[in-house]
Amino acid sequence: MMAPLIWMLISSIKTRPEIFTVPLQWLPEQPYTGNYAEVVERYPFGRFFLNSVIVTVVGAGVKVLLAMFTAYALVFIRFPAKKLVFILIIVALMVPPQVVIVPNYTLIADLGWQNTYLGIIVPGLGTAFGTFLLRQQFLTLPSAIVDAATLDGAGHWRKLWRVVAPISAPTIATVALVTIVSEWNEYLWPLIIVDRPEMMTLPVALTLMQNADGTNNWGVLMAGTAMVVLPVLIVFTLLQRHIVAGLTQGATTG
Repeated sequence: MMAPLIWMLISSIKTRPEIFTVPLQWLPEQPYTGNYAEVVERYPFGRFFLNSVIVTVVGAGVKVLLAMFTAYALVFIRFPAKKLVFILIIVALMVPPQVVIVPNYTLIADLGWQNTYLGIIVPGLGTAFGTFLLRQQFLTLPSAIVDAATLDGAGHWRKLWRVVAPISAPTIATVALVTIVSEWNEYLWPLIIVDRPEMMTLPVALTLMQNADGTNNWGVLMAGTAMVVLPVLIVFTLLQRHIVAGLTQGATTG
């Protein structure tokens, strides 16, 4: 698993002759940072980064909120066919995202949202995984705490933010982190819905770089890839224990 990442980092600080040397030269004679400078000079990398930040922050934020609202309703609010709704959410986990690409593209194109943030973000706002995980966590909460808040006159909104959310903070953080990583790395849908460079996210921008340089400038391409991968890789590495704790917190509840 680590070998491609290590090779990516090593190649990003090599000169072009060192990359194509036969026999293979594993380490550069001297670290070369010109590949990173060339990425920034030749491409609007700041714009790509801003697009990814906007899509990730807005998309992940709305996803987490929707998952919290849906999970709360499935656990604490009585309404008809509640079990059926949960079954449909579970079924959604089994549907490959590629199945809905054509309907989503048709809808977004009809709305005129191509090459817009709305077109990138809106089709992926539903999160069955987050809803499922938060529902399982909410089921583990002591009912006496929620009942006490009800007796104090708290409505659903206040119970969610003052009682349920603080207790479930590790699981909510887990859903947020997993969603952030997913949004940052999303490639297929932005590639399909965006064809203007100024609206491309970082993963799609790598395709633009590869199309421009072909296979002749791997140092620049590896430098761009490192700039895409490292931020979210660092965040994931630092917070991985919290992710594991959140994923297992409600694992024993049916």
